[in-house]
Order: sequence, then structure tokens, then C-alpha cells
Amino acid sequence: MNFIEEIVAKDLQEGKNDGRIQTRFPPEPNGYLHIGHVKAICLDFGIAEQFGGVCNLRFDDTNPVKEDVEYVDSITNDIAWLGFKWGHIYYASDYFDQLYELAIRFIKEGKAYVDEQTAEQIAQQKGTPTEPGQNSPYRDRPIEENLRLFEAMQRGEIEDGKMVLRAKIDMANPNMHFRDPIMYRIITTHPHHRTGTKWKVYPMYDFAHGQSDYFEGVTHSICTLEFVVHRPLYDYFIDQFVPQGEYRPHQYEFNRLNITYTVMSKRKMLQLVKEGLVAGWDDPRMPTVCGLRRRGYTPEAIRSFIDKIGYTKVEGMIDVGLLEHTIREQLKEKAPRVCAIFDPVRLVITNYPADKKETIVAENIDGIAELGTREMPFGRELWIERDDFREEADKNFFRLSPGGREVRLKNAYIIQATGCDKDAQGRVTTVYATYDELSKSGTEGGNRKTKATINWVDTDTALDAEVRLYDRLFAVEDPSADERDFRELLNPDSLKVVNCKLESSLAKAQKQDHFQFLKQGYFVVDDDSTAEHLVFNRTASLKDNWQKKA
Repeated sequence: MNFIEEIVAKDLQEGKNDGRIQTRFPPEPNGYLHIGHVKAICLDFGIAEQFGGVCNLRFDDTNPVKEDVEYVDSITNDIAWLGFKWGHIYYASDYFDQLYELAIRFIKEGKAYVDEQTAEQIAQQKGTPTEPGQNSPYRDRPIEENLRLFEAMQRGEIEDGKMVLRAKIDMANPNMHFRDPIMYRIITTHPHHRTGTKWKVYPMYDFAHGQSDYFEGVTHSICTLEFVVHRPLYDYFIDQFVPQGEYRPHQYEFNRLNITYTVMSKRKMLQLVKEGLVAGWDDPRMPTVCGLRRRGYTPEAIRSFIDKIGYTKVEGMIDVGLLEHTIREQLKEKAPRVCAIFDPVRLVITNYPADKKETIVAENIDGIAELGTREMPFGRELWIERDDFREEADKNFFRLSPGGREVRLKNAYIIQATGCDKDAQGRVTTVYATYDELSKSGTEGGNRKTKATINWVDTDTALDAEVRLYDRLFAVEDPSADERDFRELLNPDSLKVVNCKLESSLAKAQKQDHFQFLKQGYFVVDDDSTAEHLVFNRTASLKDNWQKKA
């Protein structure tokens, strides 16, 4: 078990919370989920599943300026796609009335005050980690005046940014979060996606989160390490209204997910989308769940990756090669092998009858008969890869070249190149060869070995397809650590588009179907694909450096 699971198991053994386990996943509906969120999702929902508890989904919808129903829908879709089921869907806005009343209570008890300073003045007066802050000139205003002003803020009588409600704690506390943190701010310019214009003041995260956990009955509030310094304030707010000895939620922290050649900042992702540097939140180069899905990653592979990296209290950087290795390991056992010719050149088998067509039966995955077979039309003219032929070849080139060298066409016949045609620029346009009629794979004479096997597609039945070759979005290993603007670090070769020839068996391929294009990599049918215009995305290359590193 990881250390969080050990804590939960110990709490159950000791009978805490009457043996009840309740977690929550609390996303902000201001962007799409990324793989960093998946690490939290797997832990939040996994703890509930493992220990017979409940995990609820609660949207932290406390900032209507940045939130949208689009994000709410995408988050619920992504979590369901990953294979998790929540107990209930809640929103921080479900508790706005309770939070407001709690803020009124804080004011009446002299624990909160309305501050009219600007954000810049408040920041300056907070001091530094080694120097105490200065009290606001409004810190000691009368309770009645604080109540009147806060109620005026809620009625919309105060302009945005003119006032905030702050907790009165300790401006000299070494924990900067205790230096009179802001509890409420005014937002009148953007209606809330659920409550409309009812509210003019909205709670800050540190005031809303712990109280929402309490109202909801959360036992284990699990978050990432950057919230360690927030935990004392989390406990402080709850201490102000929950009697000692009664139920209260507790916060636990684990290391966040950082992956090489990737950014995990929603702010930076939003910039990439808005500035058109990627094709959207679901661009297959993005680390978003919808981007990974469109690239061809499966829920099983993503969850397996999360299991591999584990949970600790130490921040680190995970090699993206491990993520690629995980999907590669899964697809190699299930993705049918097919022929795709990326740079086609025509091959004419001169001694094959011009009017003859036959069907080659090939296993979907060599050596795994239970995964079935497919049919490949074969005729006199085929498409082959341009770099599988050289007019002049050295001793280390074993594919097609005039001079008697034999090469096998995958699942078909052995051929020998006899010559070629070229255009005015000297580029090969047609390769000529002869075949051995008795060398067909699967027949008595088909056991003869050759030093090379090449892929092919019948010209008459070949399908035209657009193939998008995706690579890592950034050219540097750790974009966040680089002093340059992160947009300057984008990999110019993160997307290449080629038009290729596919074997006819892919005519019935459906969106999100996976294939291994022989010698090319693993591919998935893109959401843009239609019967008239086939589109495939590269999920992963065939080369796996992770195993060598491991």
C-alpha cells in the first residue's frame, strides 16, 4: 500500500469516523482535465473502492469569471471514460448560503473584517517569510460596520475590487497564509453558471474548501503537496465552528505529477489553445485526458501508468517514455497489424498475370491465431515504400535492388527486382520485379527464407488516408524550468501530416479503433475520420527506449 492507503487502513482499524470512508475529487470547472488530475482521480476514487467507501465529485465553482458548463461536461465525461463512478455530484455553490452565514458568524465574533485596500496594498503589507506583515488600517473597524459593508457587498452596492472580507488571524505568523487571508471578494461582472446573479460575493478557495468538505462529510481530503502550507489554515477555519472531539475532515498531501516534455499548468494550456498553437484542448499533443484519448491512449493504459509511478511525499519528474511504454505494451497485444505505405512507389511484377487477382489471408497479429485473420487483395501492381528499393545498394542493404537479391512480400511471394523507371529529375517512379510462383507464404514452397520482408498494398484496392504523426509538444525536457517563454520551447516537428496508402481491410475501421502499421507505429482512427476521408493519429512509435533505460 502507498502511504495514503496505510493512513486510511489505520484509521479504519482504530474506528475513526465510525469506520466511514469518504473522499472527493474537487476540480475547478475552468479547464479540461489533464493527466496530472488523473493521478488524483485514481487515488480519490481508488481509496473509496479499495476500502468500501464513497467518492463524490465536487466542482469548486467559486470563480464565475473563469468557469463554464463546457468544462463541467468535459470533466464528468473524462472521469466516466476513465472507468470511475462517483457517489454524488456536488458543487461548492451548493454551500454558498452556509458559507455566507459562516462568514457573518466570523464577523460577529470579531474574526473577520472588511478591507478597502487595493490588492497591491494588501500584498505589500503581508510582509515576507522572514519579516512580519503590517495590520490593515481597517482591521479594527467596528463589527457593526463590517456587517453593514459585507451585506452591501452582497447586495451589489460595492464595485468589484473595492472591498474584500479578510479573516483576522495574525499578521506576524510565519505561515504567510495566516496573515489575514481573504475570505470573500466581489464579482458582479460575470453571472455564475448555476446561481446566476444571486451572489455578488464569492468565497476564496481556502475558506470554501475545508468547510465544503465538512458539510459534505468527507473523511480524507486528499490533495497535492503544494497545499501542505494551506493545511493549518484548513484546520483553523474548521476549528472556529466545529467543537473539539466531533467529526472533522483531515487533509493529506501527495506528490503531483510532472512529466518530461510537457507542461501541466492549465494557464499555459489555455494560452496554447487560445493562441492557436495547438488545435484545441483535445489536440493529441496535449496532456489533457481528451487529448490522450484522441491520440489513442486507453483508460487501462493511463491507469496502469499511474499505478507504476505511485504516490510519495517527494516531488519528481517522470520520463514521458514510461507513459509511451505503457500504451505500447498494451497495444502490442491487441492492435491488429496492417500495411500502410507512407511514401509509395509503384511495383510491377512483370511475370504475374495482368488479369489475375488473388486473396492473401494474413493473421491480424502474427502468432496469435485467436485474434483472427484479414484478407488482402493481391495483383500484378502494388504500392511499396520508396526506401525499400535502391537502384544501387551496398552489401548492408537487404531489401529490393537489381542483381538477384530475393525479398519476401509480407504474407505473400518472394520477388527479385529487375529494374526501374525514373522521371526527369531522376526520381524512381516504378520498380519492376519478378516473383516465384511457388514461394507463397503458407504453402509447401513458402518456407524459403530471405534476409528481408517488405510491406505492400494492392494498387487497385488501396485506400487513401491522412496520417498525423504526433510527437512531443516541447523540444526541451523540462519546459517549466527553462527561463525562456514556454511558447518558444515548442517542438516544431510535433506534428507532421502524410498521405499514405492503406490496405483495403481498413475500410470498415471505426473511430478509436487501434492498429499497428507495420514498421511505422501504433495508430488510432481519429474523430475527424469519415468513410470518404480516413484520418489516423499516431499513438506511439514502435521504438521503445524505456525498457532499455529500465
